Amino acid sequence: MSSNDIAIRVENLSKKYKLGLTHAGSLRELTERWFGRWKKSSPNVKPVVLPKTEDEFWALRDISFEVKRGEVLGIIGSNGAGKSTLLKILSQITKPTSGRAEIHGRVGSLLEVGTGFHPELTGRENVFLNGTILGMTRTEVRSRFNDIVDFAGVEQFIDTPVKRYSSGMKVRLGFSVAAHLQPEILIVDEVLAVGDTEFQQRCMGMMKSVATSGRTIFFVSHQMVAIQNLCTRALLIEGGTAVCDGAPSHAIGTYYERSLENSAQVNLAATADDRRGNGLARFHRVETQDVYRQLEAAPDMGDGICISMQIRAFSEIRHGVIGISIFGQSGARIFALNSVDTAEWCVKMTKGEVATVECWVASLNLTPGSYSVAVQMRSHGTSEVIDHVDNATCFEVVPHDVYCTGRLPIADSMVFFRPEWSLTRVAEQIKRPVT
Repeated sequence: MSSNDIAIRVENLSKKYKLGLTHAGSLRELTERWFGRWKKSSPNVKPVVLPKTEDEFWALRDISFEVKRGEVLGIIGSNGAGKSTLLKILSQITKPTSGRAEIHGRVGSLLEVGTGFHPELTGRENVFLNGTILGMTRTEVRSRFNDIVDFAGVEQFIDTPVKRYSSGMKVRLGFSVAAHLQPEILIVDEVLAVGDTEFQQRCMGMMKSVATSGRTIFFVSHQMVAIQNLCTRALLIEGGTAVCDGAPSHAIGTYYERSLENSAQVNLAATADDRRGNGLARFHRVETQDVYRQLEAAPDMGDGICISMQIRAFSEIRHGVIGISIFGQSGARIFALNSVDTAEWCVKMTKGEVATVECWVASLNLTPGSYSVAVQMRSHGTSEVIDHVDNATCFEVVPHDVYCTGRLPIADSMVFFRPEWSLTRVAEQIKRPVT
């Protein structure tokens, strides 16, 4: 492939973090650590030996791939797989431990709420600041300014400091800036999920427009329908390594298969990436049980299922609403439940409390296949999200003769019903001739 056709080239990229240094220690420990290093230079002084307090964690390990100009590459993977770390390296927010990433062209990034915004500056000032960072003149930014503000829907607040914006307003303005200032490479993370449905649809339309204009898009999302519809190619990352690179449908299928195999090992308590919310409480573990209360068991068609969620509160929770969404292998959401609409019930927890919430569905009318579960806690009566985790766990539905006919439901259907049939014959009324 010609180098002129390449927008992004990643070669043996790795990123290592050090864990275990969560606290600085006492003043004595810090002093001993500092003098211990200084005394090593003196041959007459025995160095102070301190216990090892850090471990290595490889967020990325030897990832290599290329992205052509005009290509729309989707990045998928489970929570903590390394997707956000990869985007931060490509956006030059953090440096890799080894390997290299070549970026050919101006990059517009939207990685998290308010990325690139100065909180003390107004929305107007931040638009011009971002344009300058992208190498554009004030005249170029001014020519697109009205379109940026109209798309973001923040005209009323454009001269207000960004620190007073809500999360949704920051995301709308951030995406609008990144898309309208016409970077040659657009990097978008899952932050679009913060916006409402109408805004998400407009963003998808905008990204399709950007893609057809020949610019490159690097798109991370847990919404498999969006990956399938928007991307020309998908890269699956697992444990910091690339495990599948190809057509979106193939990568998505591989992702669900591997997620199902590894679902019993997922520990959400250690996951920092790929989730959103204010963090007042967090899901620590999400598991599925069949009708016999067997963990991670595959239910038969029509059997009941229980979704068990362990939650830890980091602040007082007075009116927490629990939401559950079930997604099919294509990424389409099949149904959603929440504790208020179905049971008029909210979660109340004290700070530091750990609780388990269970949701039983008596009859799961899903056809055979793999399914994923997203969980959410929000504050009742508001749109404020406390914690939201996509693909928190997966389960598989096993085929079963639910109709007792020896046949299964229609293959391309995701749900089934137990209908009752009847036939009523209507006698034909024959008019006799009048004599």
